Amino acid sequence: MDPLLPSLGAQLARLAVLAIPVACVAWTVTHEEVFREPREFCVRKSQSCRRLWQRKFFYLFTCEYCFSHYVTILALWLTRFTLFTPDWRGYVLAGFTVVWIANLYMSAFGRLRLGIKHERTEIAATEKELELVSQEEPGRRHGR
Repeated sequence: MDPLLPSLGAQLARLAVLAIPVACVAWTVTHEEVFREPREFCVRKSQSCRRLWQRKFFYLFTCEYCFSHYVTILALWLTRFTLFTPDWRGYVLAGFTVVWIANLYMSAFGRLRLGIKHERTEIAATEKELELVSQEEPGRRHGR
């Protein structure tokens, strides 16, 4: 084992933690309301630009998977995190691994949000149904 590298357990822990902000930034830019207008602009440009490279450039801001690669590159540059080897190979391995873990996090988060939205929709429908029943009940009690 290379004395310059932390233990495998420490590397994996750092990997798991580093993927969290990558996932957070990629999800926020590509899904959340705060970036809706710039994202809609990028969607339009990704469909209307004449050159392929321009369409692909704007598309990367609309796709969490694509955008997570660029966020990962920035995160690796800021943290100098490598995986298994302290050279360029460690950066390549770390890059693909962080992207993969970040996308697992985003998939789990997306499913969680979908489940929450589904539950809120069911609750709203049940409340509406109860409201309608409670409006009908006074008439039934008085024999109307």
